[in-house]
Amino acid sequence: METEQQAESSLDASKSNSSNYVAHVKKLLFRPMLVGIKDGRFFIGTFYCMDKQGNIILQDAIEYRSTRRSSPSPMEHRGVGLILIPFSCRISCHVDCAIDEQLSLLSLQEKKS
Repeated sequence: METEQQAESSLDASKSNSSNYVAHVKKLLFRPMLVGIKDGRFFIGTFYCMDKQGNIILQDAIEYRSTRRSSPSPMEHRGVGLILIPFSCRISCHVDCAIDEQLSLLSLQEKKS
């Protein structure tokens, strides 16, 4: 009986934690986001959604990559529209938001660790 109650309270706590994370992510929807990936490219677009695996979808995204040949601009860019960026490829992720929201997200990261 005691273990069932402990399991239920543990489940409730994980649901509460999960819904807390979801609430934070929902606040970031439809904001400008910059995502860097392992091969050196980065994408700027509107944060559209994130799945449970951590894959991100950007809307109206633009891809930027460095050029190796001599050109007036050190970066090339092209519009890619809607793009899915797998969690395994992502190295950085930045969202344009207010300072208090950034602090709130930092505290969320510290609790997670």
